[in-house]
Amino acid sequence: MNFLVIGNGGREHAIAWKLSQSDNVEKIYCAPGNGGTFLENKCRNVNLSEFKELADFAVENSVDYTFVGPEQPLVDGIVDYFNERKIKIIGPDKSAAMLEGSKSFAKDFMKKYGIRTAKYEVFEDMKLAEEYVKDLEHPIVIKSDGLEGGKGVLISNNVEESLEKIRKSEKVVIEEYLQGFEVSILSITDSETIVPFLSAKDHKQVFDGNKGPNTGGMGVVSPNPFFTSEQMKDFEENIMIPTLNGIKHESMYFCGIIFFGLMVTDKGCHLLEYNMRMGDPETQAVLPMMKNDFAEILIKAHEKKLSEVEMEWENGSNCVVVMVSDGYPGKYNTGVKLGIPSQIDGKIFISGAKYEKDELISSGGRVLGISSHSDELDDAIRKTYSIIDEVEFENSYFRMDIGR
Repeated sequence: MNFLVIGNGGREHAIAWKLSQSDNVEKIYCAPGNGGTFLENKCRNVNLSEFKELADFAVENSVDYTFVGPEQPLVDGIVDYFNERKIKIIGPDKSAAMLEGSKSFAKDFMKKYGIRTAKYEVFEDMKLAEEYVKDLEHPIVIKSDGLEGGKGVLISNNVEESLEKIRKSEKVVIEEYLQGFEVSILSITDSETIVPFLSAKDHKQVFDGNKGPNTGGMGVVSPNPFFTSEQMKDFEENIMIPTLNGIKHESMYFCGIIFFGLMVTDKGCHLLEYNMRMGDPETQAVLPMMKNDFAEILIKAHEKKLSEVEMEWENGSNCVVVMVSDGYPGKYNTGVKLGIPSQIDGKIFISGAKYEKDELISSGGRVLGISSHSDELDDAIRKTYSIIDEVEFENSYFRMDIGR
């Protein structure tokens, strides 16, 4: 089979890498891909982005399945376009993608179908929002309604911070602040079944100790060491199953990924948000733990046979640490030459680098994801940081406390 993977980040490198391990996959086209997919087994980068040219390419090159990595083309309706042309594609249609594309739509969906979540209010009139937050006990959570690349959420500690966020927004969701720990759960659905993957713990803020501004993700461990089997059952009963009921009731017929962002409090699991695609860097930790043939799982989802799938996972833990350009998520330099060790006990996923003139050159803020697996979490962490010591990347930065 041939696959087309849309996207150019570390998530897409990990997806292409995992697909390449399937004996049933011959070629993987990555549009546009990056320096990592350029070097990956069975992969070929193609510089395409428009829906029509992607669909034409899929037809002309006998692509069996297309997998959409990032959220923007999903929200823009790429799955609907491919379906109209009878081209097989993995991902939510435009209506289902709104569960990520609009925070207010998602919260109203949660409320409608009894999915446990934080109390909230939605404001389109920013003057009313300003008056509302002045009377609230802080901290509170303020979310921009649309896509913000994982950076649209503010935990506001005082009225001044809240007003500043609101004045920069056009539509906001204002939520109660929940005290607990966060859990990421990737899953796949065929609209009739949801199959959850391993849990993960993301580290969003740029500095050690969870300080500084939010980023796209500075590192992750999987499974989440704090998440118990009892809490997993609570998630399934109060979040996952009601979500599936809502998908069925709203006739969201699609096959694709649902990423549940949870907050676990002393009152149980609460849903913070949906992402309708795989997380980055969670994907770089979860897929290396998957024993199943990922291509087969995607095909089962498309054929609406996910109920036949039994997931198998490696024992132990995986740790991913993201190396970023110094200054990220603010101003940073690109064009830095990277030196990647050839023999390591782990995997380096490329997020923001291109391959030109026989060299990897940085092209983004988040540049590398260093991924290692071991039977013990502490050893997986140690292995990941030992690989970082071998990487040549001038003016780089990474957190020292991932998983710790």
